[in-house]
Amino acid sequence: MLQSSDVLNNSGVAFGTSGARGLVTQFTPNVCAAFTHAFVGVMKQNFSFKQLAIAVDNRPSSYSMAMSCAAALKQLDIQPVFYGVLPTPALAYVAMQDNIPCIMVTGSHIPFDRNGLKFYRPDGEISKADEQDILSVQAEFSECDFSPELTANTHAAKRYIERYSSLFNSPFLTGKRIGIYEHSSSGRDLYASLLKQLGAEVITLERSDVFVPIDTEAVSDEDKAKAKKWVAEYKLDALFSTDGDGDRPLIADETGEWLRGDILGLLCAKFLKIDALAIPVSCNTAIEKSESFKTVVRTKIGSPYVIAAFDGLTKQYRTIAGFEANGGFLLGSDVTYQGKTLKALPTRDALLPALILLAAANEKQISQLANELPTRYTHSDRIQNFATDKSKAIIKQGLVDTVGLLVKLGFESEELSKVDDTDGLRITFTDGRIVHFRPSGNAPELRCYAEADSIESAKEYVDLVLKNVQMVVDWASA
Repeated sequence: MLQSSDVLNNSGVAFGTSGARGLVTQFTPNVCAAFTHAFVGVMKQNFSFKQLAIAVDNRPSSYSMAMSCAAALKQLDIQPVFYGVLPTPALAYVAMQDNIPCIMVTGSHIPFDRNGLKFYRPDGEISKADEQDILSVQAEFSECDFSPELTANTHAAKRYIERYSSLFNSPFLTGKRIGIYEHSSSGRDLYASLLKQLGAEVITLERSDVFVPIDTEAVSDEDKAKAKKWVAEYKLDALFSTDGDGDRPLIADETGEWLRGDILGLLCAKFLKIDALAIPVSCNTAIEKSESFKTVVRTKIGSPYVIAAFDGLTKQYRTIAGFEANGGFLLGSDVTYQGKTLKALPTRDALLPALILLAAANEKQISQLANELPTRYTHSDRIQNFATDKSKAIIKQGLVDTVGLLVKLGFESEELSKVDDTDGLRITFTDGRIVHFRPSGNAPELRCYAEADSIESAKEYVDLVLKNVQMVVDWASA
Protein backbone atom coordinates (compact mmCIF):
# COMPACT_ATOMS: atom_id res chain seq x y z
CA MET A 1 0.00 0.00 0.00
CA LEU A 2 1.08 3.55 -0.73
CA GLN A 3 0.52 6.56 1.50
CA SER A 4 -0.54 9.83 -0.13
CA SER A 5 1.58 12.12 2.04
CA ASP A 6 4.75 10.14 1.26
CA VAL A 7 4.06 10.11 -2.48
CA LEU A 8 3.24 13.82 -2.62
CA ASN A 9 6.12 14.98 -0.45
CA ASN A 10 8.55 13.13 -2.73
CA SER A 11 6.91 14.17 -6.00
CA GLY A 12 8.42 17.62 -6.51
CA VAL A 13 4.91 18.97 -7.18
CA ALA A 14 3.90 21.98 -5.10
CA PHE A 15 0.88 24.22 -4.64
CA GLY A 16 1.27 27.62 -6.28
CA THR A 17 -0.98 30.67 -6.37
CA SER A 18 -3.84 28.49 -7.64
CA GLY A 19 -3.55 24.71 -7.71
CA ALA A 20 -0.74 22.18 -7.64
CA ARG A 21 1.86 22.65 -10.37
CA GLY A 22 4.85 20.71 -11.60
CA LEU A 23 6.59 19.13 -14.56
CA VAL A 24 4.54 16.65 -16.58
CA THR A 25 7.11 13.99 -15.70
CA GLN A 26 6.37 14.58 -12.01
CA PHE A 27 2.63 13.97 -12.42
CA THR A 28 2.95 10.19 -12.57
CA PRO A 29 -0.18 8.00 -12.22
CA ASN A 30 0.68 7.44 -8.56
CA VAL A 31 1.08 11.18 -7.90
CA CYS A 32 -2.28 11.93 -9.57
CA ALA A 33 -3.85 9.09 -7.58
CA ALA A 34 -2.28 10.35 -4.34
CA PHE A 35 -3.67 13.83 -4.88
CA THR A 36 -7.11 12.37 -5.62
CA HIS A 37 -7.17 10.11 -2.54
CA ALA A 38 -5.91 12.91 -0.31
CA PHE A 39 -8.39 15.43 -1.72
CA VAL A 40 -11.33 13.06 -1.25
CA GLY A 41 -10.16 12.25 2.28
CA VAL A 42 -10.07 15.94 3.20
CA MET A 43 -13.45 16.63 1.55
CA LYS A 44 -15.15 13.74 3.36
CA GLN A 45 -14.37 15.40 6.67
CA ASN A 46 -17.07 18.00 5.92
CA PHE A 47 -19.07 16.83 2.88
CA SER A 48 -20.99 13.79 1.74
CA PHE A 49 -20.85 12.92 -1.96
CA LYS A 50 -20.88 9.96 -4.34
CA GLN A 51 -19.65 11.73 -7.48
CA LEU A 52 -16.69 13.94 -8.34
CA ALA A 53 -16.45 15.99 -11.54
CA ILE A 54 -13.30 16.14 -13.69
CA ALA A 55 -12.38 18.26 -16.72
CA VAL A 56 -9.20 18.99 -18.66
CA ASP A 57 -7.52 21.64 -20.77
CA ASN A 58 -5.98 21.00 -24.19
CA ARG A 59 -2.49 20.10 -22.98
CA PRO A 60 -1.18 16.81 -24.40
CA SER A 61 -0.69 15.39 -20.89
CA SER A 62 -4.03 16.37 -19.36
CA TYR A 63 -6.22 13.47 -20.50
CA SER A 64 -3.90 10.78 -19.12
CA MET A 65 -3.72 12.63 -15.80
CA ALA A 66 -7.53 12.72 -15.71
CA MET A 67 -7.59 8.96 -16.33
CA SER A 68 -5.34 8.41 -13.32
CA CYS A 69 -7.58 10.60 -11.14
CA ALA A 70 -10.65 8.67 -12.33
CA ALA A 71 -8.98 5.34 -11.59
CA ALA A 72 -8.29 6.50 -8.03
CA LEU A 73 -11.94 7.53 -7.64
CA LYS A 74 -13.08 4.07 -8.70
CA GLN A 75 -10.91 2.62 -5.94
CA LEU A 76 -12.86 4.84 -3.55
CA ASP A 77 -16.19 3.76 -5.06
CA ILE A 78 -16.85 7.35 -6.18
CA GLN A 79 -18.24 7.94 -9.66
CA PRO A 80 -16.10 10.21 -11.84
CA VAL A 81 -18.17 12.59 -13.99
CA PHE A 82 -15.92 13.55 -16.90
CA TYR A 83 -16.77 16.75 -18.74
CA GLY A 84 -13.90 16.64 -21.25
CA VAL A 85 -12.18 19.82 -22.37
CA LEU A 86 -13.84 22.65 -20.48
CA PRO A 87 -12.99 26.06 -18.99
CA THR A 88 -12.15 25.86 -15.31
CA PRO A 89 -14.97 28.26 -14.26
CA ALA A 90 -17.49 26.11 -16.16
CA LEU A 91 -16.43 23.02 -14.24
CA ALA A 92 -16.44 24.88 -10.91
CA TYR A 93 -19.86 26.42 -11.58
CA VAL A 94 -21.60 23.15 -12.46
CA ALA A 95 -19.95 21.23 -9.62
CA MET A 96 -21.06 23.89 -7.15
CA GLN A 97 -24.62 23.75 -8.48
CA ASP A 98 -24.58 19.94 -8.15
CA ASN A 99 -22.99 20.18 -4.68
CA ILE A 100 -20.06 17.88 -5.51
CA PRO A 101 -16.28 18.42 -5.50
CA CYS A 102 -14.27 18.63 -8.71
CA ILE A 103 -10.74 18.42 -10.09
CA MET A 104 -9.55 20.45 -13.05
CA VAL A 105 -6.48 19.11 -14.85
CA THR A 106 -4.69 22.21 -16.11
CA GLY A 107 -1.45 24.10 -15.98
CA SER A 108 -3.24 27.30 -17.00
CA HIS A 109 -0.74 29.52 -18.84
CA ILE A 110 2.54 27.77 -18.00
CA PRO A 111 4.52 25.92 -20.72
CA PHE A 112 3.20 22.59 -22.00
CA ASP A 113 6.02 20.58 -20.37
CA ARG A 114 4.30 21.43 -17.07
CA ASN A 115 0.81 20.76 -15.82
CA GLY A 116 -1.31 21.01 -12.71
CA LEU A 117 -4.41 20.11 -10.73
CA LYS A 118 -6.97 22.56 -9.36
CA PHE A 119 -9.31 21.39 -6.61
CA TYR A 120 -12.79 22.62 -5.73
CA ARG A 121 -14.96 21.86 -2.74
CA PRO A 122 -18.73 21.53 -3.26
CA ASP A 123 -18.96 25.16 -2.09
CA GLY A 124 -16.07 26.55 -4.13
CA GLU A 125 -12.31 26.80 -4.48
CA ILE A 126 -10.18 25.16 -1.81
CA SER A 127 -8.37 27.33 0.73
CA LYS A 128 -4.69 27.46 1.64
CA ALA A 129 -5.58 25.45 4.75
CA ASP A 130 -7.18 22.80 2.52
CA GLU A 131 -3.97 22.66 0.49
CA GLN A 132 -1.93 21.88 3.59
CA ASP A 133 -4.43 19.25 4.67
CA ILE A 134 -4.20 17.57 1.25
CA LEU A 135 -0.42 17.40 1.50
CA SER A 136 -0.40 16.10 5.08
CA VAL A 137 -3.36 13.71 5.25
CA GLN A 138 -2.30 10.06 5.31
CA ALA A 139 -4.57 8.36 2.82
CA GLU A 140 -3.63 4.79 1.96
CA PHE A 141 -4.14 3.50 -1.58
CA SER A 142 -2.92 0.77 -3.89
CA GLU A 143 -1.41 1.28 -7.31
CA CYS A 144 -4.07 1.43 -10.02
CA ASP A 145 -4.12 -1.64 -12.25
CA PHE A 146 -5.80 0.27 -15.06
CA SER A 147 -6.82 3.75 -16.12
CA PRO A 148 -10.32 3.80 -17.58
CA GLU A 149 -11.11 5.48 -20.89
CA LEU A 150 -13.28 8.50 -20.23
CA THR A 151 -16.27 9.63 -22.27
CA ALA A 152 -16.97 13.35 -22.15
CA ASN A 153 -20.36 14.60 -20.97
CA THR A 154 -21.38 17.92 -22.58
CA HIS A 155 -23.80 18.83 -19.78
CA ALA A 156 -21.46 21.26 -18.00
CA ALA A 157 -20.60 23.22 -21.14
CA LYS A 158 -24.29 23.80 -21.89
CA ARG A 159 -25.08 24.94 -18.35
CA TYR A 160 -22.14 27.36 -18.30
CA ILE A 161 -23.26 28.96 -21.55
CA GLU A 162 -26.86 29.18 -20.28
CA ARG A 163 -25.58 31.03 -17.19
CA TYR A 164 -24.67 33.95 -19.45
CA SER A 165 -27.01 33.63 -22.42
CA SER A 166 -29.97 33.88 -20.02
CA LEU A 167 -28.58 36.96 -18.26
CA PHE A 168 -29.26 39.42 -21.06
CA ASN A 169 -32.72 40.57 -22.14
CA SER A 170 -31.87 40.99 -25.82
CA PRO A 171 -29.20 40.08 -28.41
CA PHE A 172 -27.27 43.20 -27.43
CA LEU A 173 -24.30 42.46 -29.70
CA THR A 174 -26.34 42.79 -32.90
CA GLY A 175 -24.30 44.78 -35.40
CA LYS A 176 -21.01 44.10 -33.60
CA ARG A 177 -18.07 42.18 -35.09
CA ILE A 178 -16.19 40.22 -32.41
CA GLY A 179 -13.00 38.31 -33.04
CA ILE A 180 -12.11 35.23 -30.98
CA TYR A 181 -8.43 34.34 -30.75
CA GLU A 182 -8.96 30.62 -30.15
CA HIS A 183 -5.39 29.19 -29.98
CA SER A 184 -5.61 26.16 -27.60
CA SER A 185 -8.01 27.67 -25.06
CA SER A 186 -10.18 25.09 -23.31
CA GLY A 187 -13.24 27.27 -23.98
CA ARG A 188 -12.69 27.77 -27.69
CA ASP A 189 -15.61 25.51 -28.67
CA LEU A 190 -18.03 27.50 -26.49
CA TYR A 191 -17.32 31.18 -27.00
CA ALA A 192 -18.40 31.62 -30.63
CA SER A 193 -21.81 30.03 -30.10
CA LEU A 194 -22.47 32.20 -27.03
CA LEU A 195 -21.51 35.45 -28.77
CA LYS A 196 -23.63 34.50 -31.78
CA GLN A 197 -26.59 33.87 -29.46
CA LEU A 198 -26.05 37.39 -28.15
CA GLY A 199 -26.23 38.81 -31.68
CA ALA A 200 -22.58 39.23 -32.69
CA GLU A 201 -20.97 38.47 -36.00
CA VAL A 202 -18.07 36.26 -34.90
CA ILE A 203 -14.70 35.81 -36.62
CA THR A 204 -12.68 32.89 -35.22
CA LEU A 205 -8.91 33.27 -35.46
CA GLU A 206 -5.82 31.08 -35.22
CA ARG A 207 -7.02 27.81 -33.70
CA SER A 208 -3.96 25.76 -32.80
CA ASP A 209 -3.40 22.00 -32.64
CA VAL A 210 -0.33 22.70 -30.50
CA PHE A 211 -0.72 23.96 -26.92
CA VAL A 212 -0.08 27.73 -26.69
CA PRO A 213 0.86 29.04 -23.20
CA ILE A 214 -0.91 32.42 -23.29
CA ASP A 215 -0.10 34.54 -20.22
CA THR A 216 -2.65 37.33 -19.81
CA GLU A 217 -0.34 39.22 -17.43
CA ALA A 218 2.61 39.24 -19.83
CA VAL A 219 1.14 39.52 -23.32
CA SER A 220 3.82 38.83 -25.91
CA ASP A 221 4.84 41.38 -28.55
CA GLU A 222 3.68 38.85 -31.13
CA ASP A 223 0.16 38.74 -29.68
CA LYS A 224 0.08 42.53 -29.44
CA ALA A 225 0.89 42.72 -33.15
CA LYS A 226 -1.72 40.09 -33.99
CA ALA A 227 -4.43 42.06 -32.21
CA LYS A 228 -3.62 45.22 -34.15
CA LYS A 229 -3.57 43.31 -37.43
CA TRP A 230 -6.81 41.39 -36.87
CA VAL A 231 -8.81 44.38 -35.63
CA ALA A 232 -7.81 46.39 -38.71
CA GLU A 233 -8.20 43.53 -41.19
CA TYR A 234 -11.61 42.35 -39.98
CA LYS A 235 -12.89 45.72 -38.74
CA LEU A 236 -13.54 44.29 -35.27
CA ASP A 237 -15.30 46.08 -32.44
CA ALA A 238 -13.45 43.86 -29.97
CA LEU A 239 -11.15 40.85 -29.82
CA PHE A 240 -11.58 38.18 -27.12
CA SER A 241 -9.33 35.40 -25.89
CA THR A 242 -8.37 33.60 -22.68
CA ASP A 243 -5.47 31.71 -21.16
CA GLY A 244 -5.23 27.94 -21.49
CA ASP A 245 -7.99 26.95 -19.06
CA GLY A 246 -10.39 29.82 -19.70
CA ASP A 247 -10.34 31.55 -16.33
CA ARG A 248 -8.29 34.60 -17.35
CA PRO A 249 -9.60 36.86 -20.12
CA LEU A 250 -7.84 38.85 -22.77
CA ILE A 251 -9.90 41.52 -24.52
CA ALA A 252 -8.71 44.12 -27.00
CA ASP A 253 -10.56 47.30 -27.88
CA GLU A 254 -11.57 48.57 -31.33
CA THR A 255 -7.98 49.76 -31.95
CA GLY A 256 -6.40 46.41 -31.13
CA GLU A 257 -5.04 47.44 -27.71
CA TRP A 258 -5.24 44.65 -25.14
CA LEU A 259 -6.76 45.86 -21.87
CA ARG A 260 -4.86 45.13 -18.68
CA GLY A 261 -6.70 42.50 -16.67
CA ASP A 262 -7.16 44.72 -13.62
CA ILE A 263 -8.58 47.53 -15.77
CA LEU A 264 -11.06 45.05 -17.27
CA GLY A 265 -11.92 43.88 -13.75
CA LEU A 266 -12.38 47.46 -12.56
CA LEU A 267 -14.79 48.22 -15.43
CA CYS A 268 -16.76 45.01 -14.84
CA ALA A 269 -17.09 45.64 -11.09
CA LYS A 270 -18.12 49.24 -11.73
CA PHE A 271 -20.86 48.30 -14.21
CA LEU A 272 -22.11 45.52 -11.91
CA LYS A 273 -22.35 48.13 -9.13
CA ILE A 274 -20.25 46.07 -6.73
CA ASP A 275 -20.05 47.49 -3.19
CA ALA A 276 -16.80 45.95 -1.94
CA LEU A 277 -13.72 44.51 -3.65
CA ALA A 278 -10.93 42.16 -2.65
CA ILE A 279 -7.95 42.36 -5.02
CA PRO A 280 -4.27 41.35 -4.93
CA VAL A 281 -1.66 43.92 -4.02
CA SER A 282 -0.33 43.95 -7.61
CA CYS A 283 -3.49 45.52 -9.07
CA ASN A 284 -3.54 49.05 -10.48
CA THR A 285 -4.22 51.88 -8.03
CA ALA A 286 -6.78 53.33 -10.46
CA ILE A 287 -9.18 51.02 -8.65
CA GLU A 288 -9.12 53.10 -5.47
CA LYS A 289 -8.71 56.37 -7.37
CA SER A 290 -11.92 55.67 -9.33
CA GLU A 291 -13.91 56.00 -6.09
CA SER A 292 -16.40 53.46 -7.48
CA PHE A 293 -16.49 51.17 -4.44
CA LYS A 294 -17.32 51.47 -0.75
CA THR A 295 -14.17 49.58 0.21
CA VAL A 296 -11.19 47.89 -1.44
CA VAL A 297 -9.15 45.25 0.42
CA ARG A 298 -5.75 44.21 -0.94
CA THR A 299 -4.40 40.69 -0.47
CA LYS A 300 -1.50 38.45 -1.38
CA ILE A 301 -1.49 37.29 -4.99
CA GLY A 302 -3.60 34.23 -5.72
CA SER A 303 -7.32 33.51 -5.87
CA PRO A 304 -7.37 31.67 -2.50
CA TYR A 305 -6.32 34.89 -0.75
CA VAL A 306 -8.94 36.93 -2.59
CA ILE A 307 -11.64 34.42 -1.69
CA ALA A 308 -10.51 34.35 1.95
CA ALA A 309 -11.04 38.12 2.10
CA PHE A 310 -14.66 37.69 0.98
CA ASP A 311 -15.60 36.29 4.40
CA GLY A 312 -15.04 39.60 6.14
CA LEU A 313 -16.68 41.63 3.39
CA THR A 314 -19.90 39.62 3.29
CA LYS A 315 -20.65 40.66 6.88
CA GLN A 316 -20.72 44.35 5.93
CA TYR A 317 -21.64 44.66 2.25
CA ARG A 318 -24.43 43.42 -0.02
CA THR A 319 -22.43 42.79 -3.22
CA ILE A 320 -18.79 41.72 -3.27
CA ALA A 321 -16.34 40.66 -5.92
CA GLY A 322 -12.66 40.37 -6.66
CA PHE A 323 -10.34 40.22 -9.62
CA GLU A 324 -6.67 39.81 -10.30
CA ALA A 325 -4.14 41.59 -12.49
CA ASN A 326 -4.49 38.68 -14.90
CA GLY A 327 -8.15 39.59 -15.44
CA GLY A 328 -9.83 36.62 -13.77
CA PHE A 329 -13.03 37.89 -12.13
CA LEU A 330 -14.40 36.32 -8.93
CA LEU A 331 -18.05 36.99 -8.10
CA GLY A 332 -18.28 36.67 -4.33
CA SER A 333 -22.04 37.23 -3.98
CA ASP A 334 -25.22 37.04 -6.01
CA VAL A 335 -25.81 40.23 -8.01
CA THR A 336 -28.79 41.65 -9.87
CA TYR A 337 -28.14 42.64 -13.46
CA GLN A 338 -30.85 43.89 -15.83
CA GLY A 339 -33.43 42.68 -13.34
CA LYS A 340 -32.03 39.14 -13.22
CA THR A 341 -30.07 37.37 -10.51
CA LEU A 342 -26.59 36.15 -11.37
CA LYS A 343 -25.41 33.55 -8.86
CA ALA A 344 -22.08 33.91 -7.11
CA LEU A 345 -19.09 32.17 -8.70
CA PRO A 346 -16.14 32.68 -6.35
CA THR A 347 -13.44 31.48 -8.73
CA ARG A 348 -11.66 33.18 -11.62
CA ASP A 349 -13.88 33.55 -14.68
CA ALA A 350 -13.02 34.96 -18.10
CA LEU A 351 -16.49 35.32 -19.61
CA LEU A 352 -18.24 37.58 -17.12
CA PRO A 353 -15.91 40.61 -17.34
CA ALA A 354 -15.75 40.37 -21.13
CA LEU A 355 -19.53 40.23 -21.53
CA ILE A 356 -20.23 43.05 -19.08
CA LEU A 357 -17.68 45.24 -20.87
CA LEU A 358 -19.22 44.44 -24.27
CA ALA A 359 -22.65 45.30 -22.90
CA ALA A 360 -21.37 48.63 -21.55
CA ALA A 361 -19.71 49.34 -24.91
CA ASN A 362 -23.05 49.48 -26.68
CA GLU A 363 -23.19 53.22 -26.06
CA LYS A 364 -19.45 54.01 -26.02
CA GLN A 365 -16.42 52.36 -27.54
CA ILE A 366 -14.27 50.21 -25.27
CA SER A 367 -11.35 52.63 -25.53
CA GLN A 368 -13.59 55.48 -24.35
CA LEU A 369 -14.71 53.50 -21.30
CA ALA A 370 -11.10 52.78 -20.38
CA ASN A 371 -10.01 56.36 -20.95
CA GLU A 372 -12.62 57.64 -18.49
CA LEU A 373 -10.77 55.91 -15.64
CA PRO A 374 -8.00 57.58 -13.62
CA THR A 375 -4.81 57.70 -15.68
CA ARG A 376 -2.63 54.96 -14.25
CA TYR A 377 -0.77 52.48 -16.45
CA THR A 378 0.69 49.12 -15.53
CA HIS A 379 3.25 47.09 -17.42
CA SER A 380 4.55 43.68 -16.47
CA ASP A 381 7.02 41.12 -17.75
CA ARG A 382 8.92 38.14 -16.45
CA ILE A 383 12.18 36.25 -16.65
CA GLN A 384 11.48 32.59 -17.28
CA ASN A 385 13.62 29.76 -15.88
CA PHE A 386 14.63 31.96 -12.96
CA ALA A 387 15.07 29.89 -9.82
CA THR A 388 12.59 30.71 -7.06
CA ASP A 389 15.31 30.76 -4.40
CA LYS A 390 17.07 33.54 -6.33
CA SER A 391 13.88 35.60 -6.37
CA LYS A 392 13.39 35.07 -2.65
CA ALA A 393 17.00 36.07 -1.92
CA ILE A 394 16.53 39.35 -3.81
CA ILE A 395 13.34 40.16 -1.90
CA LYS A 396 14.82 39.21 1.46
CA GLN A 397 17.91 41.38 0.99
CA GLY A 398 15.80 44.15 -0.57
CA LEU A 399 13.71 44.39 2.58
CA VAL A 400 16.87 44.73 4.65
CA ASP A 401 18.49 47.29 2.34
CA THR A 402 15.87 48.76 0.01
CA VAL A 403 18.02 51.73 -0.99
CA GLY A 404 20.90 49.41 -1.87
CA LEU A 405 18.58 47.32 -4.02
CA LEU A 406 17.30 50.40 -5.86
CA VAL A 407 20.84 51.52 -6.61
CA LYS A 408 21.68 48.12 -8.09
CA LEU A 409 18.53 48.24 -10.21
CA GLY A 410 19.37 51.70 -11.58
CA PHE A 411 16.92 53.74 -9.48
CA GLU A 412 19.52 55.67 -7.49
CA SER A 413 17.89 59.02 -8.35
CA GLU A 414 14.42 57.99 -7.17
CA GLU A 415 13.13 58.95 -3.73
CA LEU A 416 11.54 56.16 -1.73
CA SER A 417 8.04 56.64 -0.27
CA LYS A 418 6.72 53.23 0.78
CA VAL A 419 7.72 49.56 0.90
CA ASP A 420 5.07 46.83 0.90
CA ASP A 421 5.98 43.17 1.46
CA THR A 422 2.44 41.74 1.28
CA ASP A 423 3.59 39.60 -1.64
CA GLY A 424 7.14 40.02 -2.88
CA LEU A 425 8.53 43.54 -2.75
CA ARG A 426 6.39 46.51 -3.87
CA ILE A 427 8.14 49.87 -3.80
CA THR A 428 6.36 53.20 -4.19
CA PHE A 429 8.34 56.34 -5.03
CA THR A 430 7.41 59.86 -3.97
CA ASP A 431 6.29 60.73 -7.51
CA GLY A 432 3.70 57.93 -7.34
CA ARG A 433 5.47 55.46 -9.59
CA ILE A 434 5.58 51.86 -8.37
CA VAL A 435 7.87 48.90 -9.06
CA HIS A 436 6.97 45.45 -7.74
CA PHE A 437 8.70 42.10 -8.14
CA ARG A 438 7.99 38.63 -6.84
CA PRO A 439 8.58 34.99 -7.72
CA SER A 440 5.76 33.37 -9.67
CA GLY A 441 3.74 30.92 -7.60
CA ASN A 442 3.27 28.63 -10.59
CA ALA A 443 6.62 28.35 -12.34
CA PRO A 444 10.32 29.25 -11.88
CA GLU A 445 9.89 32.85 -13.02
CA LEU A 446 10.65 36.30 -11.65
CA ARG A 447 7.72 38.64 -12.35
CA CYS A 448 8.06 42.39 -12.41
CA TYR A 449 5.24 44.94 -12.44
CA ALA A 450 5.47 48.71 -12.72
CA GLU A 451 2.83 51.41 -12.47
CA ALA A 452 3.08 55.02 -13.62
CA ASP A 453 1.17 57.88 -15.22
CA SER A 454 2.29 56.76 -18.69
CA ILE A 455 2.74 53.33 -20.26
CA GLU A 456 6.19 54.39 -21.52
CA SER A 457 7.37 55.10 -17.98
CA ALA A 458 5.93 51.84 -16.63
CA LYS A 459 7.62 49.86 -19.39
CA GLU A 460 10.92 51.68 -18.79
CA TYR A 461 10.84 50.61 -15.12
CA VAL A 462 10.16 46.96 -15.93
CA ASP A 463 12.87 46.86 -18.60
CA LEU A 464 15.37 48.42 -16.18
CA VAL A 465 14.64 45.83 -13.48
CA LEU A 466 14.89 42.85 -15.81
CA LYS A 467 18.05 44.22 -17.43
CA ASN A 468 19.87 44.64 -14.09
CA VAL A 469 18.45 41.71 -12.18
CA GLN A 470 21.53 39.50 -12.57
CA MET A 471 23.67 42.07 -10.74
CA VAL A 472 21.05 42.06 -8.02
CA VAL A 473 21.29 38.26 -7.72
CA ASP A 474 25.02 38.54 -7.10
CA TRP A 475 24.47 41.37 -4.60
CA ALA A 476 21.73 39.51 -2.72
CA SER A 477 23.83 36.35 -2.52
CA ALA A 478 26.96 38.10 -1.30
